[in-house]
Amino acid sequence: MDLKDKLMQKNGIIAVTLAREFLSNEVGDRILTVAQLAEKYSTARGTIQSALKFLQDYEAISLEARGHLGTFITSINYIKLLDVADIKTILGVMPLPYSKVYEGLATGLYNTLVTSNISVGLAYMRGANTRVEALREQRYDFAVISKLAAQHYISEGHDIEIIDEFGDFTYVNEHILMFSKGSKNTIEDGMKIGIDYSSLDQVILTKYHCQGKNVEFVPLIYSQILNSILRGEIHAAIWNKDDLQDRDIKIPFKPINNSIFSYKDTNAVIVANTENSSFNTLLKKFINKEKVLDIQKKVINGEITPNY
Repeated sequence: MDLKDKLMQKNGIIAVTLAREFLSNEVGDRILTVAQLAEKYSTARGTIQSALKFLQDYEAISLEARGHLGTFITSINYIKLLDVADIKTILGVMPLPYSKVYEGLATGLYNTLVTSNISVGLAYMRGANTRVEALREQRYDFAVISKLAAQHYISEGHDIEIIDEFGDFTYVNEHILMFSKGSKNTIEDGMKIGIDYSSLDQVILTKYHCQGKNVEFVPLIYSQILNSILRGEIHAAIWNKDDLQDRDIKIPFKPINNSIFSYKDTNAVIVANTENSSFNTLLKKFINKEKVLDIQKKVINGEITPNY
């Protein structure tokens, strides 16, 4: 009988449940008693005992009873726990990799997770709103957005949490305010301002820098904004400076006042659904932040080829 068939049995179903619970544990942790686990999952003590034996026989976990002190984890194999938990592939969703910063981040995340012997798949979607919505629909296990966007969603009551953050200038190096040729280098009444409502960062920054001005917001897809500027269809827009530099495009622009946002729009973070707390704890263990940042830097500097 293979693993899948065993897990279809009653004891196997509880083994799957326990495997998912143990994903957040570490060696040295004390687990709940058999009685507590039986009560927690509304099943018989014998079923819990059989499930624990199964996990130990499969070498997913080793336990040691220490009398009145309780039972402790002495070894743990997260890859086998994932196997029992029927989590075959970790799926993440990231911004479209149109800049070297994004390419470096994608390469770093992908290679860090793969070297941990985890099967990982990365998808790419335009706009933080789209990525967070896909996350909440359980289509992905995690999403990469800016810290500015993450804190906004959390403050609005979205059931997501920040799993890890990579620091300033890891999401974008700098957002700028760019202008069409012939326009003044400042926002004035009557201007047409490009705005992508699927990109929360762009919306927040745009509305902040247009405060007190009577402007017309022109809804555009982010990828359309630059061409709209070049054709003179809009007068100004918030944009990612990385993209201008990578494509060597000469266009009037000026830095934005980022101090009020503490550069959170430049800080890449990983967010996940709060209800998946055990999995989220495990995911954080597998993400080597220093390695991700080192790979990102090498991609940006042209030392390694992007691979994601």
